[in-house]
Amino acid sequence: MADKQNKKGFFVTCDSYVTMSDGTGIVHIAPAFGEDDANVGRNYDLPFVQMVDEKGVMLAETPFAGMRCKPTASEIEAGAISADPEVIKELSGRKLLYDAPKFEHEYPHCWRCDTPLIYYARESWYIKETAVRDDLVRNNNTVNWIPESIGKGRFGNWLENIQDWAISRNRYWGTPLNIWECECGNRECIGSREELKQLSGDEKALTVELHRPYIDEITCKCPKCGGTMHRVPEVIDCWFDSGAMPFAQHHYPFENKELFEAQFPAQFISEAVDQTRGWFHSLMAESTLLFNKSPYENVIVLGHVQDKDGQKMSKSKGNAVDPFESLKTYGADAIRWYFYINSAPWLPNRFHGDAVIEGQRKFMGTLWNTYAFFVLYANIDDFDATKYELNYDGLGVMDKWLLSKMHSMVASVDDNLDHYRIPEAARALQQFVDEMSNWYVRRGRERFWAKGMEQDKIDAYMTLYTALVTVSKAAAPMIPFMADEIYRNLVCSIDKNAPISVHLCDFPKVDDSQIDKDLEDRMDTVIDIVVMGRACRNTANIKNRQPIGDMLVKADDVDLSEYYRDIIADELNVKKVTFTGDVSEYTTYSFKPQLKTVGPKYGKHMGFIQKTLAGLDGNAAHAKLMTDGALVFEDGGEKIELKEEDLLITMTQKEGYVTEANNKITVVIDIKLTDELLEEGNVNEIISKLQTMRKEADFEVMDHIKVALSGNDKLAQVVKRNEQTIATKVLATGFEFTEKDYAIKKAWNINGEEVTICIEKA
Repeated sequence: MADKQNKKGFFVTCDSYVTMSDGTGIVHIAPAFGEDDANVGRNYDLPFVQMVDEKGVMLAETPFAGMRCKPTASEIEAGAISADPEVIKELSGRKLLYDAPKFEHEYPHCWRCDTPLIYYARESWYIKETAVRDDLVRNNNTVNWIPESIGKGRFGNWLENIQDWAISRNRYWGTPLNIWECECGNRECIGSREELKQLSGDEKALTVELHRPYIDEITCKCPKCGGTMHRVPEVIDCWFDSGAMPFAQHHYPFENKELFEAQFPAQFISEAVDQTRGWFHSLMAESTLLFNKSPYENVIVLGHVQDKDGQKMSKSKGNAVDPFESLKTYGADAIRWYFYINSAPWLPNRFHGDAVIEGQRKFMGTLWNTYAFFVLYANIDDFDATKYELNYDGLGVMDKWLLSKMHSMVASVDDNLDHYRIPEAARALQQFVDEMSNWYVRRGRERFWAKGMEQDKIDAYMTLYTALVTVSKAAAPMIPFMADEIYRNLVCSIDKNAPISVHLCDFPKVDDSQIDKDLEDRMDTVIDIVVMGRACRNTANIKNRQPIGDMLVKADDVDLSEYYRDIIADELNVKKVTFTGDVSEYTTYSFKPQLKTVGPKYGKHMGFIQKTLAGLDGNAAHAKLMTDGALVFEDGGEKIELKEEDLLITMTQKEGYVTEANNKITVVIDIKLTDELLEEGNVNEIISKLQTMRKEADFEVMDHIKVALSGNDKLAQVVKRNEQTIATKVLATGFEFTEKDYAIKKAWNINGEEVTICIEKA
């Protein structure tokens, strides 16, 4: 074969990709099989030899004619002979084999059927992208890539080293390559049906199906020699079709010119990271060649979806997830939400049911429960939001706080979506829904329970209604189905002129006049204090239904009015909340060196450091550490500086008190319980158990009940002393203190006291 090309085929060449670090420093090459081999062949004018046909069978010109190159096990079982061992036998028989050791190395396999592949040189049609390399790079630099590292790095670097695009494929299905050729060598590239009709003189060209075999039946007369021109057999790379999407979908330039120009370039596109050499490239290449501009302004690059262990999903591994089963199990909104909230879009995502359910519970479940709460009481009161107005100036603090948070949320979601910060937008929605449910609604439930329709109740309804409608609009791009369900029931059911879907509404507008950052900051401080107070209760193992006496709060640069202090007291069931500038009487700190950081720096001073830290005034040292960022000593003339990460800090507290602190706030609660406090705790527990029994019995909210307690004289006396308080809370018409044959009966343990409670509708 080399002789036929008048070229020398067997001699040693040089190239930088062969190194001495692996193997012998000598490799065989075959210019028809592999990019490096082809480049060396061009540099040294080596013969171009292929001894394998398109089916992987060795050619008749070889000693191994009919044998298979890389046959599969099933093919060998069917009688195929592998050429590899026969080549070794041939070389050995000719005394040309030095050694035949086995080396394990990576080899390309088909991603579908996992059979071995061979690189194979074949003629192809190319688009000469190298001629527009500078244009490609310039147009790419106009794109906002998210993340930037893909556009400037992976994709940008590839464009700077772009090679010509092999656009043809030797397949039957696909878009036929629109080139007709004659035996004389003349070729014509056809640009439209009309042009094909003129060249062929065949009216069928105007209506023929533009796929094989139909298009191949159209022949043309060669304008140069008068011979017959046939379409070339190749079809076009399917990625060319994808890259043509922006204009092909509108049949541009033959029609829809204005529509195409109004939509081009796209504001943003999104695909997975592996499309940097696929769709991202084909779009950019074709747009550059046709319009010399980028076809997209923004690109969100997506990471791959992995299984729960971080492995790539694969049917062959058995770890692939059926998307339709997942949609059926969890719902489209829950799956969408998981991907929005979990991590930045370009990072790999580990997909598994537990993670989807957790996101569904924290956000969608909370939103739905808040919506259900509103609907329940709105139906009871026959509340119609169209009959009332939200008078902002007349609202209370909690209402103004929720509206301020709502507008801040809308501003945050809008800004983050504008800048393609998807997880940040999702977190803003999730935080608002959590605060709306677990702060505003939970603290204001009794406003909805009030009799009649007083102004305070109207304000509560209108505020919550406004917040729910607004959040449904803000969340609509992310949870389209739930958002539409909430919107249609809240709005369309009472306003026949409203858009019939949330997706036909404008995105909510921010009213800056209703944003009060000072109010938000004050309430955030209250919430922080409450969270730390609850942590203190947990440490002391005291339930929230058990009142406690006193609570001290040290909060730097915070001055909360009585209104906010009352909220803290109510939330934590504390009788008295006192703000103070000094809680050192109740807490102190002890310090030890963090050996893994202090040892390498001050090992020879370790004894001195331990002794010095043990003798410190704990509160004074902690204050200095927080102010200066370090504790500084001197030992033998050497300066020792210990930062927070160099110290093991333990907070100790005075007996009878529990303390929690962060960098700004310290909370101290008195955990000593008087008889009066203990009785009030028992009252609260009895109310809680009665409410639980009402709920389990599916009683309506306004149903009155009869109550009987038996088996515990101590708790009976507690109920008698607090009968009116308990009756008001649980809608009890009266109490009996012997066992009754009521419909609902249950034994309870209330703070160590056993009691039987019976209830039924009054």
